Amino acid sequence: MFLAFLSITHVQQRLKTGARPPPSGVPMLQLDGATARPMTSVRGAGFTSHGKRNAQGYEAPGQSSGATLETRSEDSPEERMKAMEKKVNDLVEESAIQLSRGNKQLALDRGKAAAREERQFSRQREQSVGEANMDLTYWVLFNLASVYHANEMFTEALNTYLIVIKNKTYSSAGRLRINMGNIYCEQNNLPQAIKMYRMALDKFPATHKVLRMKIMENIAAVFVKMGQYAEAINHYEVIMSERASFKTALNLILCYYALCDREKMKQTFLQMLRIHLHVGNDDRYYPREDDPQSVMLHDAIKDDHLKQYEDEKKKEAEQSIVTAAKVIAPSIEDSFAAGFDWCAEAVRTSAYASLVSDLEITKAVTYLKIKDHRKAIETLKDFEKKDAKLASPAATNLSFMFLLDNDVQQADKYADLAIGSDHYNPAALVNKGNCDFVTGEFEKAKEQYLEALSIEASCTEALFNMGLVNKKLGQLEEALDCFIKLHSILPAHPQVLFQIADVNEMLGDTAQAIEWFTQLLNVVPSDPAALSRLGRLYDKEQNDKSTAFQFYQDAHRYYPCDIDVISWLGGYYVESQFCERAIPYFEHAAVLQPDDIKWQLMVASCHRRTGNYQDALEHYKRIHLKFPDNTDCLKYLVRLCTDLGLQDVAEYAAKLRKAEKVKEAREHKNQSNSAGRRRRDRDTSRDRVDSARQSSGRQGSASQQNSGQATIVQQESGAVPEDWKRPAANRDFDASYADPLGEMPARPKTAARQRPVDEDEFGDEELGDDLLPE
Repeated sequence: MFLAFLSITHVQQRLKTGARPPPSGVPMLQLDGATARPMTSVRGAGFTSHGKRNAQGYEAPGQSSGATLETRSEDSPEERMKAMEKKVNDLVEESAIQLSRGNKQLALDRGKAAAREERQFSRQREQSVGEANMDLTYWVLFNLASVYHANEMFTEALNTYLIVIKNKTYSSAGRLRINMGNIYCEQNNLPQAIKMYRMALDKFPATHKVLRMKIMENIAAVFVKMGQYAEAINHYEVIMSERASFKTALNLILCYYALCDREKMKQTFLQMLRIHLHVGNDDRYYPREDDPQSVMLHDAIKDDHLKQYEDEKKKEAEQSIVTAAKVIAPSIEDSFAAGFDWCAEAVRTSAYASLVSDLEITKAVTYLKIKDHRKAIETLKDFEKKDAKLASPAATNLSFMFLLDNDVQQADKYADLAIGSDHYNPAALVNKGNCDFVTGEFEKAKEQYLEALSIEASCTEALFNMGLVNKKLGQLEEALDCFIKLHSILPAHPQVLFQIADVNEMLGDTAQAIEWFTQLLNVVPSDPAALSRLGRLYDKEQNDKSTAFQFYQDAHRYYPCDIDVISWLGGYYVESQFCERAIPYFEHAAVLQPDDIKWQLMVASCHRRTGNYQDALEHYKRIHLKFPDNTDCLKYLVRLCTDLGLQDVAEYAAKLRKAEKVKEAREHKNQSNSAGRRRRDRDTSRDRVDSARQSSGRQGSASQQNSGQATIVQQESGAVPEDWKRPAANRDFDASYADPLGEMPARPKTAARQRPVDEDEFGDEELGDDLLPE
């Protein structure tokens, strides 16, 4: 044991002198004049009870022969190299740990530091020992390439992998070509990726069956991405024959679907149903209540890693089968209903018969997608008499369908049925709350949403609808909390972002509303509603017309049919005194609302303000032809004809007087009708009171009512005021009008100051003869 602590320097000195250890059974010479301890157990070690050295040279405890062991120095080259090697290992381990935690930049820094330390360590080791630690170099370079790949530094990662692969010392370095193929695939360099995968496949013998199949899956996936489905099918068929899996079968079905091969799709679907899951029996997860040992075993294994693995395998199998049925059902038969029936029959005769109900529900949802509600309802109603596991989702879908059809009574009925079948169904509770929401019972709806959230805290539908209910109830702070929570679950959902911005605007927080609307535009930059809302906020709240104009203009570009946006843009140009630029917007509004005279009057007013009186006159004439009884248009015509000195003034003035007369008669008639209705209501109520008091007064009340009605009839028969009986030529009319664009801005006055009128400074002086003209 003591030889293990001898220094390397002492051993080298012994080797230089040519000294060799003595043969077995021969005692070693004493160091520094003393006999050393024998190296063999052939002779006795010489233990004595006196604790002294015996004749055979044994050194008793506490006695020293003068030979001392050399102690290692921490500054020796060996210790320094060990410390450097340990530092490199620690850096590589820390880099790998940080990469697994998602800290990619920190992992890259540690990986680069490990590479620098490893190069320095290799140089010192080559100088002292003569060879480098190739395993450590491989480890450092592999980790560095991995962190380069994680940080999307693909060129650096490929170069690092090439350094390892080109080193012939590493016999298994060719396997790294799989990672290189993955990088080329991410770079969309698909031919080079296939080359790397095939070179890696050649490095593995036939004994590595699992790894070879995984590489072939990568090759087939790249061929699918390239659109070469025939090559992909060849590889997938080899995998299915060697090591079939649900993922491979689904990919193969998709390739056959792309090539429209019905028979191959059917064969592969049947082959998928024959794949064995290789999971244990489920009976062990159902303990016997009378057996305490069985209950204890169940508590130990009900959620262990094996159970989780089996659940994942079952979930993958069920999703693959249902997805494959959805894909091939519309293609393998003449109709998708016949295709679903064939798939359901195939599944019913397999080991996955429990998926038949899922396929039936999928069939009903497909009917719903093609808007065949009748067949969808018929399919779902077949589940009413089945067990609760199937009746609850079917009733939930029925409730949602009836709600879409505005049949709230049937929707509420099936929502109650779904809740009765499975009270812990959050979708059923949401449907029930939606029914209460539609009927205006917001408090009950809120209770249903809260109960759904208590069952499933991440139920996004319940959280969103509860925010809407809180808005209806005026509880804006609670609504904002709901939408903020939903934003943490769905960070980029446009509806959530819009609701948060809308609630902030309702709360008066303009800055937050603008910020959330801006985030919404980052998700959907072409949303005209968000653009117009931002424009309105900048216009009304921030008083920033230029920024508002940019948002309104973008909103009009994406959706040119918004009348409010068109009106604002036209008004902006009119306010800026660029009426000629407002004309196209008002003309577009007139096209959208041809029966609204306002827009056509605005177009004519813009022409008039720009000085195009002739164009304005033509527009007013066209408006008059379409709306002959409009007094505003006639007033504009009278004024323009007067200003231009045209002879049509008398004609339009007569038409204006006639139109005003009709307008006044219509207004008077409306007032008379309203007064008559009030009088009839008043008389009717008085008659009822009088008839209740005495029966004899009924006739008098009836006569009063008849006389009142006669008066009303007389007023409605066409009696006109005395002023109307005068000839139209002798009547005065009001030719004044109000510009629909508003008053024109006042003409700016000059800055020149008017000189005051002072008295003549030469007024009191006498002019001499020399100043008089000759």
